[in-house]
Amino acid sequence: MINEDTICAISTAPGTGGIAVVRISGTEAISICNKLFIPHTKGKDLFKQKAYTLSYGVIRKNDEDLDNVLIALFHAPHSFTGEDTVEITCHGSIYIQQQIIKLLVDNGCRLAHPGEYTERAFLNGKMDLSQAEAVADLIASTSAGQHRLAINQMRGGFSNELKTLREQLLHITSLMELELDFSDHEDVEFADRSELKTLAGHIETVISHLADSFSTGNAIKNGVPVAIIGETNTGKSTLLNVLLNEEKAIVSDIQGTTRDAIEDTMNIQGILFRFIDTAGIRETHDAIETIGIERTFNKLDQADIVLWIIDSSDAGRQIEELSGKIFPHCKGKQLIIVFNKIDLIDKNLTTISERLPESVQSICISAKHKSNIHELQDLLVQVANIPALSSNDIIVTNIRHYEALKHALDSIRRVQSGLACDLSGDFISQDLRECIFYLSDIVGEVTTDQVLGNIFSKFCIGK
Repeated sequence: MINEDTICAISTAPGTGGIAVVRISGTEAISICNKLFIPHTKGKDLFKQKAYTLSYGVIRKNDEDLDNVLIALFHAPHSFTGEDTVEITCHGSIYIQQQIIKLLVDNGCRLAHPGEYTERAFLNGKMDLSQAEAVADLIASTSAGQHRLAINQMRGGFSNELKTLREQLLHITSLMELELDFSDHEDVEFADRSELKTLAGHIETVISHLADSFSTGNAIKNGVPVAIIGETNTGKSTLLNVLLNEEKAIVSDIQGTTRDAIEDTMNIQGILFRFIDTAGIRETHDAIETIGIERTFNKLDQADIVLWIIDSSDAGRQIEELSGKIFPHCKGKQLIIVFNKIDLIDKNLTTISERLPESVQSICISAKHKSNIHELQDLLVQVANIPALSSNDIIVTNIRHYEALKHALDSIRRVQSGLACDLSGDFISQDLRECIFYLSDIVGEVTTDQVLGNIFSKFCIGK
């Protein structure tokens, strides 16, 4: 249900800046702002201004000028929210921002809830739900890949793909149900079963491809998880600090300094990596350190890439003692053995490297002296294997969309099975309708208020 209150919020980042933007949206947006705004040119109040124009003047409080401002007008339905919208550009003083918001509230506005502008855009039909969610992804984007995916989804690339699928499913459903309507009268078959099998197979392929793209999309959106593991004092925390270019983790010669996982992200060659420094693996009777080591293996299981850091002066022993513990956790992952402290290199290191499984890559570095760090970064980009994306690529990045696609995939596969077994049309139609339901849920055609509240509560207040 669309709330008819007129809402206001600061849309620029919190704090002091050169300028700030205050956004007002709703049926009374123009009239409320007109009470507070004194145009530089007399006689040109906001009601006389054309849409998409800027007006220069002052905001006045108690007969005193508060600030010189620019006001932009957007008339319904041609605005972001689909409602009358005013944007006030003022100086970025926190005091000025707060006073303008107070004046707006005193004159009939209500403070906007998180994401309420985008929610109103969705409810007013300016965008579907998947596009609205892409707005939040665009604001949060920190890499070229994240930005490209969010822009494509916001422009409707994903929505158009789903629309085509739903139209094809509706075509099948209408033919199946038409047969059911005439089943009591004569033996008719409106739906060519071979054609339906071909179409269902195509739909299954498209949905499966979209669902499979989530692993790539999730890595681009949230960062490729990289676990940094190894014995104590092998240089794990030093390497993390070098990769992040900041003193994120405490470094000392005392064994067991790192007792819990430390995480941070780094953009390398346009790809976001989420590095996880873990507690050193060793035998210990310290209860707290033992918990940290247990968490090390939990983080290892969650990672896509594993950096096993080994002290080059003692490489043979470490590989012999820990390979049985580490290799089983690395199945299906990219494992890179990083021989650190190459200034203390083991004379048998070449022989040791040759004995490693073919699937395991290795590199020699010195985290302390920052030797071969760029080569390690290149190797990380290589094994991450994130494909180059174009503006037209459709990649699923949202867990809600992924779960709906998985349900839709189960439904269309039941349709395929039903067609293969010559199942009754009413059973097939039920599975077709279920598939349509889950695809429609992604774009918000069947979404509940509770789901909407959960989605938009994660947005910033000014958006």
